Amino acid sequence: MPISSHSVPRWLTSWMKAQKIPLWGVADLRGFSTPADTTGQGYPFAISFAIPMNPVIMAAIQHGPNQAYADEYAKVNDHINELAKKLTVEIKARGFRAQPLAASERTDTVNIKGDFPHKTAATRAGLGWIGRHCQLVTREFGPWIRLGTVFTDMAIPCGEPVKRDSCGRCTRCVDACPAGALTGNAWYPGLPREDILDARACDIWKMEHYFQYHKGHSCGICAAVCPHGLKVLKKSSAPGKNAPLYKQRPSRSGSRSAPES
Repeated sequence: MPISSHSVPRWLTSWMKAQKIPLWGVADLRGFSTPADTTGQGYPFAISFAIPMNPVIMAAIQHGPNQAYADEYAKVNDHINELAKKLTVEIKARGFRAQPLAASERTDTVNIKGDFPHKTAATRAGLGWIGRHCQLVTREFGPWIRLGTVFTDMAIPCGEPVKRDSCGRCTRCVDACPAGALTGNAWYPGLPREDILDARACDIWKMEHYFQYHKGHSCGICAAVCPHGLKVLKKSSAPGKNAPLYKQRPSRSGSRSAPES
């Protein structure tokens, strides 16, 4: 299905504002293997959106997770799942196919993966890049976000895919990782996840040291020390400063690149 040249539907923009979703965009996933619907068909597009984490809570876990972070992590994920389901209903009501992707759900326990990487949809939608900690980094909120994804066949102008990282020479996340699971390699589209992250080493460390928080499925240290995130804390605490509001990434005519981690 070709991407339509018309603008983003007004109802979608209004819906995002009403739900107070501060950052979102549309990804062209043609050429990628996506989850299929009940008829076995995949989806050519995905709407990717980001919900910020509390910056004060994030800044406080630079030496390890705590209960406040675990609670915030669960709360934001639940909110994302609720939003994704609501958006799916809205899209289907307009005659298109749609399917939500659960937040932080591990469906492949052997390879430590979900049904599809939220980060792939986000980079394809132009929301940000993958940092050396193997997490999405946005200009607006750094990596202090959780991601939501809704697959669809509704043709909407898509964002410009991000093609390189903007971490420069910074290796703070690599140095801070207690599991030594980060390679320090800079991301680019198509780079396998294992070239950035030893997911098994990360998983084992979390299980052994942070099992009390979601049975060892969350840590957050690498994101907490990221300078792009710490800037958010400074902005949020500065008098008269507010986080960026509703911003959709620029649309494009559509191009393809190799699958990424």
